[in-house]
Amino acid sequence: MRAVVLAVLVTLACAASAAAEPYVVVYKPTVPSVDAKTDQLQTAYAFVSRHRWSTAVRGFSADLSSSQRDRVARDADVEFLTKDVTFTALGASLPLLTGELVPPGIRRVGGVAGTLAHGPAGSAVAVLDTGVDLANPDLDVVSGTNCIKPGTPAADDNGHGTHVAGILAARNTGAGVVGVAPGTRLYAVKVLNNKSTGTLSQLICGINWVAANATALGIRTANLSYGGSGANDNACGATNKDAQHKAICQATAAGVTFVAGAGNSGKSFATTVPAAYPEVLTATAMTDTDGLPGAKGLPLACRKSEKDDTYGTYSNFATTTAETAHTIAAPGTCVVSDKPGGGTAIYFGTSQAAPHVAAAVALCLDGPCAGLAPADVIQRVRTDATAGAFMGKTGRIFGPLTRADVY
Repeated sequence: MRAVVLAVLVTLACAASAAAEPYVVVYKPTVPSVDAKTDQLQTAYAFVSRHRWSTAVRGFSADLSSSQRDRVARDADVEFLTKDVTFTALGASLPLLTGELVPPGIRRVGGVAGTLAHGPAGSAVAVLDTGVDLANPDLDVVSGTNCIKPGTPAADDNGHGTHVAGILAARNTGAGVVGVAPGTRLYAVKVLNNKSTGTLSQLICGINWVAANATALGIRTANLSYGGSGANDNACGATNKDAQHKAICQATAAGVTFVAGAGNSGKSFATTVPAAYPEVLTATAMTDTDGLPGAKGLPLACRKSEKDDTYGTYSNFATTTAETAHTIAAPGTCVVSDKPGGGTAIYFGTSQAAPHVAAAVALCLDGPCAGLAPADVIQRVRTDATAGAFMGKTGRIFGPLTRADVY
């Protein structure tokens, strides 16, 4: 009889495990210890947490059965829980074309003017992505944290994060490409896997790390070149129970300005997060083929349908006054930048527009943005950008074109 009972219990446990789904659990701010509370819930309801956070947001992630989920949700210390959904990088790679080595977008935003290039920004930038090539001599990059495989270096096993990092801060050494803010210290925060996807809990892990380490490491800017479904509730996620929004609001309060890609669906970014959050500076993509205004550049071979000095047909955009207030444009089409192991690659997407903007933010923090809160940094960078610099379309607002040359 004892063997039969044990067999039944094992069967029930396996069934519960099979039915479990990934959740993000957010505690109320009054919880004194995340670890103690999570240990208590694990012991009471027999689950194992994956990530725990105590800065940008207080809570944990875990696979929960419906019964476990309901019991955790009823706990007096739990504010809300939500499904641990997946987010995706907002850039696509293309093979490098022979002779295509100079990124005109860097010139267009003023990262390079004639034979002159910027020096590094005085503050650091966190790159939340697939990781960064930590051995790439073209980048001053340090491993921050790895939320995909905790405890291991935040190395890039995809290429997307290294490409983003190069646009932002590739060194000015006379070889390869140069970034908008060359040589700026970068912190690699790996929140996306080798397929350029990451879960909500992994994103929160990265944002939490930035918030916890921003002061000590001098991180004032964070680049988020990923996106997923969601919306802004104008309440930092309190109304629609959006844990990522809550985390970004907390990290912003710690003095970090976040830049996010608008998305690549050719639609309003109102249903794409983090782009929809008003606390972030949202980067749309435009096409520049010659580094100059005037719409005289020839089409680029990698995407011949995109014309010089026009919005990217793939780029998401703003449609309301409130959305416009945190929208800015930057080059995103056929952008040449670093790849893991050395050399260059070509990508397109708002993933590539965002680091142009993040670099401008970092440079502004050395000048007119010094001492400003993130919301004021966003408005200053937008004010300094060039209005009407490229062709838009009625009802689709892509924002003014980023300028780094004024800092």
